[in-house]
Amino acid sequence: MSSGLAELHDRARAVLDPVHYDYYAGGVGEEVVLGENEAAFRRLALLPRVLRGSTARDLAVDLPGARLAVPVLVAPTAFHRLAHPEGERATARAAAAAGTVLVSGMASTVAVDEVVAAARGVDPDAAVWFQLYPQPDEEVTACLVRRAERAGCAALVVTADSPVFGRHRRDAEHGFHDLPPGLAAENMRDLPGGPPGGTRDIEMSPSISWEHLDRLRASTALPVWLKGVLHPADAVLAVGHGVDGIVVSNHGGRQCDLVPAAVEALPAVVDAVAGRVPVLLDGGVRGGGDVAVALALGAAAVGVGRPVLWGLAAAGEAGVARVLELLRDEFDHVLALCGGRGVGDLTRDLVVVRGTGVGGIGTAGAGRAGAGGGSAADGATRPSAAGAGAAGAGAAGADAAGAGAARAGTTGPDAAGPDAAGPDATRAGTTGPDAAGPSAAGPDAAGAGAAGADATRANAAGPGTAEAGGAGVSRAGVGVRCG
Repeated sequence: MSSGLAELHDRARAVLDPVHYDYYAGGVGEEVVLGENEAAFRRLALLPRVLRGSTARDLAVDLPGARLAVPVLVAPTAFHRLAHPEGERATARAAAAAGTVLVSGMASTVAVDEVVAAARGVDPDAAVWFQLYPQPDEEVTACLVRRAERAGCAALVVTADSPVFGRHRRDAEHGFHDLPPGLAAENMRDLPGGPPGGTRDIEMSPSISWEHLDRLRASTALPVWLKGVLHPADAVLAVGHGVDGIVVSNHGGRQCDLVPAAVEALPAVVDAVAGRVPVLLDGGVRGGGDVAVALALGAAAVGVGRPVLWGLAAAGEAGVARVLELLRDEFDHVLALCGGRGVGDLTRDLVVVRGTGVGGIGTAGAGRAGAGGGSAADGATRPSAAGAGAAGAGAAGADAAGAGAARAGTTGPDAAGPDAAGPDATRAGTTGPDAAGPSAAGPDAAGAGAAGADATRANAAGPGTAEAGGAGVSRAGVGVRCG
């Protein structure tokens, strides 16, 4: 973690309720993946080019649903009002001022229309995206999509990695299963099947399928991103099902403790997609150098969760603004040191695995889709080879087919080690992009009364929910309106 972000983290920890801090900061199981998300970046290095830079560098990126002034967006995390009374409103204002996107979580403690209004109060053209867990009751999903559309959201981010809730040891130890009085997952209020005027639980269900995604995508004109993809075969399937972009993410280490670090999975997914849609990376980004490494491996941009929560807890809107400015400044500095004029000059041949020489991770393959602004200086190509220090074998999965398909198995830099604190996780009281509520599931989760034998219900008002923080999502009764 860069020194500026570390200082904000320490200030946040000092002011947060320890239970809420652990909610934001924690991960699933023994928190191996939580630590690996960050540690995997430390195993990679950049091999700069010289005598080809520029005094003015173009950091902008065009994506389906927004143009970003810098390739960093605010990843979805839950329950920002646990960190600061202004909650998601403050986060939205800071993101808009920085010229980037807030992905507003389904388990937000501020309703999505109010989040968009806060962002547009700073910049009338500000883009807010809405993160969505498809619900077993598709009428509920449809209501949430319509709310996001009416609020003025510019894209949907559909979380796919939460068939059940992750098991968070820290939340269980604290007994953190419910939000404090006065806080709720406001997007879940007044929905079909819930008590009038109250909220219903966010549900996780293993029955959610590609067919659910197809129906959701057909129901809206908004761009649809699929979040939580790690296997290249799923990336190929996602493109075939018409998604507009893919987010490589392990839910900030909050869902399954056996998966690779997000950055290890990135190269194989980029190769499988073969430039057909843009790919974002979410998980473990703790400085501008990490942003540069992710872009060099083929990401169009990165999502940042926990650091934003630390900034919010430490200093409200100004703290979030500070996080985004630090990342912008650090990234611009690293880009200059690598001889870059724009984001397109960060190519895979610049990435090496520490301790293995400087041969580079690879130079063949498809380029980054959807990233605007950069020039590949001196004709540099954006290789799309196998993962950091790995060689991907085999094509991707049985049903994977299709162009550019896949290097099965995410390959990545030498991974390992538990190292707990991690990248985008979030547990009680922690702040992180993909954080999810205590006791229930990880960041993208939540749910009450999920359907099906395996479905888990995250205690509506409680911590086990949402992308980065939802604690069991809030059950404040929900009517049957789709208001």
